[in-house]
Amino acid sequence: MPHHTTLIATIVAGLVGAFILGSIAQRLKLSPLVGYLAAGVLVGPFTPGFVADQGLASQLAEIGVILLMFGVGLHFSLKDLLSVRKIAIPGALVQIAVATLMGMGLAHLLGWTPVAGFVFGLALSVASTVVLLRAMQERRLVQTDKGRIAVGWLIVEDLVMVLALVLLPALAGAISGDNAGGAMAWIKPLGITLLKVGGFVAFMLIVGRRVVPWILHWVVHTGSRELFRLAVLAIALGFAFGAALLFDVSFALGAFFAGMILAESELSQRAAEETLPLRDAFAVLFFVSVGMLFDYRVIFESPWALLATVAIIVLGKSLAAWAIVKSFRHSDQTAIVIAAALAQIGEFSFILAGLGVGLNLLPKEGQDLILAGAVISIMLNPFLFTLFVRKGDPRKPKAAPVEPATDLVPTGLSGHTVLVGLGRVGTVVAEGLKASAQPFVVVEDRPDTVIAGRAKGYEVIDGTAMDSLVLEAAGVDRARRLLIAIPDCFEAGEIVERSRKANRAIEIVARAHSDAELEHLASVGADETVMGEREIARRMLERAEAVTAPRAVAPSLADALAVDEPDAGVRPILDDAEAAVLLALGRRGLLPGEAISRRQLYSDPELELFEDARLEAGSATLADKGLINDLGEGRVALTRIGLPWSKG
Repeated sequence: MPHHTTLIATIVAGLVGAFILGSIAQRLKLSPLVGYLAAGVLVGPFTPGFVADQGLASQLAEIGVILLMFGVGLHFSLKDLLSVRKIAIPGALVQIAVATLMGMGLAHLLGWTPVAGFVFGLALSVASTVVLLRAMQERRLVQTDKGRIAVGWLIVEDLVMVLALVLLPALAGAISGDNAGGAMAWIKPLGITLLKVGGFVAFMLIVGRRVVPWILHWVVHTGSRELFRLAVLAIALGFAFGAALLFDVSFALGAFFAGMILAESELSQRAAEETLPLRDAFAVLFFVSVGMLFDYRVIFESPWALLATVAIIVLGKSLAAWAIVKSFRHSDQTAIVIAAALAQIGEFSFILAGLGVGLNLLPKEGQDLILAGAVISIMLNPFLFTLFVRKGDPRKPKAAPVEPATDLVPTGLSGHTVLVGLGRVGTVVAEGLKASAQPFVVVEDRPDTVIAGRAKGYEVIDGTAMDSLVLEAAGVDRARRLLIAIPDCFEAGEIVERSRKANRAIEIVARAHSDAELEHLASVGADETVMGEREIARRMLERAEAVTAPRAVAPSLADALAVDEPDAGVRPILDDAEAAVLLALGRRGLLPGEAISRRQLYSDPELELFEDARLEAGSATLADKGLINDLGEGRVALTRIGLPWSKG
C-alpha cells in the first residue's frame, strides 16, 4: 500500500503549514488567517518546493464552507433573516451594482470589453462567506443586529451569484452568436433558476422541517454519540450536496438552510458542538486553498491594475456599504462593521472568474487580478476590523445611546464571585451563593442552561470563559473570587491563566479529577483545587468517624504523605504561630497530601493576627517537624502525622 497519496499529502501539507505559520502570525500579534494564507502560497504552484493538489484543496475547502454555513444556520432563525430583509435585500443589490460599475470602469481603462468588465466587476462585488463569518464570530457579532444584517446581506449576495452563474453561459452564447433565442436566452434560464431556488426553499420549509428533527431525535434515542455526530455531518453535507445537485443552488446556501431548519430543534446546540472541530479544520483548508491561487508575479507585472483592484474591494465596496447602511438610519458603528465585513472577496469570486475565463468572457489577466485582490483583501481584513471596529466613535457624546459592540452584556458588579459552569456542581454552588446573599455572576455557554439560570434569577453571561471578551464582561478584572466548576481540566487551565493575567489578586478555586490535573491547575495559577474523589473519601471517613486518612495512598501523593517522624502519637511542641497554621489547615478540611497555596491559607481570619514573616517561619518549622510538606511554588500540604493535630 503506498504511503504517499495526493489527498493525504494535500491535507497534511495544508494543516501542518497552516499550524506553523498561523502560530508565527499569532506570536507577531497578527491574525492567524495571514499565516494560513501564507501556508497556501508556500505549497502553491508559484513557489519552489512541494506543490499540493490545487483541485483537491479547493474541494476540501468547500467542505469547510458547507460546515461553516451549517453552523451559522444553527444560530440564525428564519425570523432573524426576515427581520433584516428591508436593509439586506436593497443594500446588497445596490452594493453589487456599485462594485460592478467600478469594476467595469477599471476594465475599460485596461482596454477590456464591456462584457469582460461586467464579469470582472461582478466578481469583485461579492464577499467571502468564510472570511465574513470568521470575523463576526471572533468578535461575537453574529447574534447582534450588525451580525444579522451582515449575514442577511451575504445570503442575498449568494443568491445573486447563483443567478449570475446560470446566466453567464447564456450571455456567452448570445455574444458568440451561437444562441439565437433573443430575449428568451435570458428570460428562460432566469425563470428556471428562480423556480429552482423557490422550490428548494419550499422543500426545506415543508419537508426538511419535519424530516431533519425527526432523524436527529431518532438517533438520540439510540444512545450512540458516534451515530449522532455522523447524523449531523450527513445532514449538513447531504442537504448541501442535494441542493446543488437537484436545485442548482450553492453548497453554502443549502447548508445554511439545513442548519436554520435544525435550529428549531432543542438539539441544535449539541449539533453545533459536534461539528465544531471539523468545521475549524476545513475552514483552515479554505484559506490554504486561497493562498495556493496567489501568483506573486502579478504584483510586478501589473502593479497599478492590482492596486486599483484592491482599492475597489477594500475602499470602494466599503464606502458604498457604509453609505447604504447610513441611508437606512443605522448608527455609525453598524455601518462601519458592515463596511469592514464586506471589504474582501472570496469563493464566489473565484468561481465566477474561472467560469468567465472558460467561456472566453474574461481575459486571464482578469482572473489573476481577482485572485491576487482576494488574497490581499483577506489579509487586510483583520487589520480593518482592528482599526475601525474595536471601539466606537470617540467623538460621540457620552450620553448618546450606543449599540453594544458585541452580544455580551457586561456585569455591573464589583468585588463579586465569578462562577464558571452551571452544571451539576455549578448549580449547587450557585444555590449556595444565592442563599448566602453573595453577589455573583455565572458564565455558561449552553443556551438551554443559560435560559434556566436566568429563570432562577441568576445573572448569566452567555459564552465560553476561554474568551477574553466573556471574562471581561463577567468583570474578572475587579472580581474577588473565581470558581471554576467545569470538569474539563484543559479548558479550566486556560481560564485560570487568562483570569490571572486580568487580575493578579483574584482568588481562584478549580475542580480536578486526578493528581495530575490538580498539579496542572496549581501550576497555572489556581489557589486551590478541589478533587471530587477526595471529597467523597472525606465524607466516607466522616461517616465512619475516622480520624486518620485511608490506608491506601495514591503513589503520586507519596512525597506529600511520607515523613520520617518515628512516632505520630506524641503531641508536638508548637509555638502560637505554628499551632495557628496547623489549625487553619484543619479548618479547611484538607486530607493528607491535598495542596493549598500559602496565600489562600494565610487569608484565614485567625492568621491575620500574625505577620507574614512569623507565618513563613512557622510553616518552615512545621515542615521540619514532619507535620506539613512544602510542595514548592508557594503550596503546602498536611502529612499523615499532621492530620490529627490539625483537628485541635
